[in-house]
Amino acid sequence: MIYLDNAASTQIHDDVLDAMLPYLKEQYGNPSSIHRYGRLAHKAIEKARKQIASLINANSSEIFLTSGGTESNNMALWGIASKKPSSKIITSSIEHDAILEPCKKLVKSGFDVLYLPVDNRGVVNLDTLKNSLSDDVCLVSIMFANNEMGTIEPIAKIAQLCNEQKIPFHTDAVQAVGKTPIDVKQLGIDLLSISSHKINGPKGVGALYIRDGIDIDPLILGGGQEHGLRSGTENVANIVGFGKACEIAKLHLVENISHMKKLRDILIAKIVNEIPYVTLNGDIENRLPNNAHFTFLGVTGEDLIIKLDEYGIAASTGSACSVHTQKASHVLQAMGFSHEQITGSLRLSLGVFNNEQQIDETVSILKKVTTELRSVSPFKEKYSF
Repeated sequence: MIYLDNAASTQIHDDVLDAMLPYLKEQYGNPSSIHRYGRLAHKAIEKARKQIASLINANSSEIFLTSGGTESNNMALWGIASKKPSSKIITSSIEHDAILEPCKKLVKSGFDVLYLPVDNRGVVNLDTLKNSLSDDVCLVSIMFANNEMGTIEPIAKIAQLCNEQKIPFHTDAVQAVGKTPIDVKQLGIDLLSISSHKINGPKGVGALYIRDGIDIDPLILGGGQEHGLRSGTENVANIVGFGKACEIAKLHLVENISHMKKLRDILIAKIVNEIPYVTLNGDIENRLPNNAHFTFLGVTGEDLIIKLDEYGIAASTGSACSVHTQKASHVLQAMGFSHEQITGSLRLSLGVFNNEQQIDETVSILKKVTTELRSVSPFKEKYSF
């Protein structure tokens, strides 16, 4: 298999797995216990917390462990909103469902939610944001980079606007952490969501960065773990793996970005130049180094994925979290794409373990598959396939 769906999930790093194994076998104590087993588990968690914090230049006391990006996003939204009932939340029209779905429920609870528009690159409108900030806004939540399109938002400018109005700013950075430098202090971010399995760590663990001084209510109540903000016995092995993944990501950040960007640019150039009626979507410059999103006119993305899978290539049309809902991409709709453009979309997302030979093979197969599908396309007369 050639795996080009790294935006959905990534291969676990061997060193991450090695770090986890002792906490699945010998060191199985409960971190809340006061005996040696418990103390060793607690110590391992605190080490991981420091490793996670270091990747985004936070203090370890500002890292709160969760089950993943979805919980982190929910924790940020509900934790802030509960402090100011019936107020306003500002987000964007292209957020992940882990933001949009909680926002729908918050509306039912009496909150007002404003969805900022985006342009045809997927970039939020800063003027609309600036004009919408007021005393009744309790939170602004804008994703760092889009999971489908790969477009990176102007986070520093957004944070500055929020900071000037003393409005907490949260960003879903699940796709961006480990793929672009992030310094929460320099950027002025108040809350930030991370997911382990997007950076070659295990699934089922993530974190919410909460800047010191930001007060939120807990989402999960119980034994008072995570300083009372997220109760429940910690998943020690996964947390250790998450910490190790962050350590590796920081150590190799520059070379990994360079490696993925090189492969991405080769992939884009070959597809656009060698396959007709294909367009690259999203911001050309301000995009994740591992993301390439295309529209193949005259075919459907689902057909492309099925045919590519037959040839041993894993790809996607967009968010793996919403694929079973069979709904058109709200991201592409917000960007003004036509139905034909939306149905013909394909996302190829690279990882640190991909290589140039795989890119060449993928393009060769994609050319063959596209030609085959277009030969039976109802649009073949329109485009002279």
